[in-house]
Amino acid sequence: MIQLIRGVKDILPGDAGLWQYIEREASSLFENFGFKNIRIPIMERTELFSRSIGEQTDIVEKEMYTFEDRGGDMITLRPEATASIVRSYIQHRMYAADPVQKLYTIGPMFRRERPQKGRYRQFYQIDAEVFGVASPLMDSQIIFMLMTLFSRLKVSDCSVRLNSLGCPECRTAFKSALSAFLESRSVSLCEDCQRRRDRNPLRVLDCKAPACRQAMEGAPAIGDFLCADCRGHFDAVMQNLARLDIPFETDKNLVRGLDYYTRTAFEIQTTLLGAQSAVAGGGRYDGLVKMLGGPDTPAIGFAIGMDRLSEIVAAHFGDFSRKPRMFIAALGSACQALAFEWVNRLNSEGIYAEMDMADRSLKSQMKQADRQGAARVVIFGDTEMAAKQVLVRDMATHEQTTVPLESFTEYVTKM
Repeated sequence: MIQLIRGVKDILPGDAGLWQYIEREASSLFENFGFKNIRIPIMERTELFSRSIGEQTDIVEKEMYTFEDRGGDMITLRPEATASIVRSYIQHRMYAADPVQKLYTIGPMFRRERPQKGRYRQFYQIDAEVFGVASPLMDSQIIFMLMTLFSRLKVSDCSVRLNSLGCPECRTAFKSALSAFLESRSVSLCEDCQRRRDRNPLRVLDCKAPACRQAMEGAPAIGDFLCADCRGHFDAVMQNLARLDIPFETDKNLVRGLDYYTRTAFEIQTTLLGAQSAVAGGGRYDGLVKMLGGPDTPAIGFAIGMDRLSEIVAAHFGDFSRKPRMFIAALGSACQALAFEWVNRLNSEGIYAEMDMADRSLKSQMKQADRQGAARVVIFGDTEMAAKQVLVRDMATHEQTTVPLESFTEYVTKM
């Protein structure tokens, strides 16, 4: 028997209904805030991710699914959505019509990480990006939008963690101070952080290894190195969040794992999956559009981890698999022919109905209706045909109603 590849999963019908519910809620809310849906390919040229994410990040060095296609081009399955959306923004000159664009997408991403609970090699994200707005008002608004979505999905115990990564100007001084600090703690760092120390020192702040966490106590805080503009921007973000009644905590060790982030960085964390974990994160990346060949355009965005979010939401909602409003138990060829017509017409009009197509007994059909969770069963055999009526049984109360055949369609519509 052929089984799943390690690190991926099937989303079965009951779970898929839950996912569709989350996607509908997200799409509806985002569009109320002016976002438009964009569909991007799952494959891009490898250069897009190596340039945007950074050659020296773990994603590019160890986690991307990259291969050479038959034409000799290096292709990568997208590890995240932001770079692809930026590429589309530039390639299709969206900025020419209006520099301000609000875009969102929902779909799979791919990273070859160690599989664990809530983390897969094919994982799903809800991603939203805003181009052309430099104001800290936008930073606060998208955090507010995120928290509103979680509130609608009844995801409680969410906390906003906030930091500023500064701009290239003020980050240079911070990196120098951090590198000097790391040099003094080098022997206490894990193997990965030993490598990051010189190549990408900010990533050491994000390490979850207990030894590294302890070694980083007393490390320089980037907040102490912010230039006046970055400090003003960050203060405004915090003031606006307070105005919107969004509680938050500043976290000097919060960094984003990708090189393109600047200024505001944030995570939405929850303990509903056990240990404290991020269910969404994002930040500002004002230089990425220009770096990839577009005009100098400020931008900010976030991604929600659908795999983790669905686990949380599932705890508050029941089975999302759709159940028939009606099951027609027809006995005999003449009754089955009429039932077949009813079922197809009801389905086409938005009323989910089912019937047995295997000519089984009434007892077997009633069991099938119960397994499918049908709300009502219509019993229709030769006796009912002769009497020009049907029996409708409520599966919850077991009450039966006799309905004249000629008014059955009208009865169903009213019901």
